[in-house]
Amino acid sequence: MNSTLISYSECVTQMLFFVFFLSSDVFLLTVMAYDRYVAICHPLHYASMMKWGRCIQLAGGSWMAGLLNAAVHTGTIFSLPFCSNVINQFFCEIPHLMKISCADSYLNEIWTLLFSCAVGIGCFVFIVLTYVQIFSTVLSMQSMANRQKAFSTCIPHLIVLSVLVGTILFTYLMPASISSYKLDQMLAVIYSVVPPMMNPVIYSMRNKDVKAALVKLFYWKI
Repeated sequence: MNSTLISYSECVTQMLFFVFFLSSDVFLLTVMAYDRYVAICHPLHYASMMKWGRCIQLAGGSWMAGLLNAAVHTGTIFSLPFCSNVINQFFCEIPHLMKISCADSYLNEIWTLLFSCAVGIGCFVFIVLTYVQIFSTVLSMQSMANRQKAFSTCIPHLIVLSVLVGTILFTYLMPASISSYKLDQMLAVIYSVVPPMMNPVIYSMRNKDVKAALVKLFYWKI
C-alpha cells in the first residue's frame, strides 16, 4: 500500500506468520526427503508406508511444528522493551527488532539462535542421512533409466532446499561488520521472496507439457 507504517499488533502478526511459513517450509522439505527415501529405497512398500492418512499426519505435524517455532520466536522477541519504533527493514524481521530493544538482548539472541540452530541442524542432518541412503540405492541400480528417473525426482527438491537454506544461512551468519541497510534489505528479499517464487518453476520443470510450452515460447521469442 506504499505505507511505511505498521502498528505493534500488525508487526507481531506479521512476524508470527512469516516465521510460521518459513519454518513450515523447512519442515515440509524434511518430510519430502523422507517421501523420496521411501519412493526410491522401498518402492514396493511405498503405497503402504505413505498412505493418505500418513501424508496428512506428516503435513499436519510440519505445520504444528512451524506454528510452535513461530510462537516461541514471537513470544521471545516481543517480551523485550523497545527504545525505538523505527525498523530499518521492509518487514518485522527478528535481527532488526533485536537492534531496537532497550533490554540487554544477549540472552534472548543466544536462546533464539540456539533454538533455531537445533531445529535447523536436526532437519539438515535428517535430510543428509536420507539422501545418503537414496544415493547409495540409486548408484546400485543397474538400469540407467531408473537412475535418471530417481535423480529427476530428487533434483528439484535439492534445488529448492539449497536455495532456501543457502540464502538463510548467508543472511543470518553474515558478519555484522559488513552488514549495511541496503545489503540487509537485498538479502531479505532474496530469502523471503526468491525461494517461494522459484518453487513452482523448479517443480514444474519435471512436467513434460511445461517443458514443451517453454521450448515453444523460447523459439517464438527468438
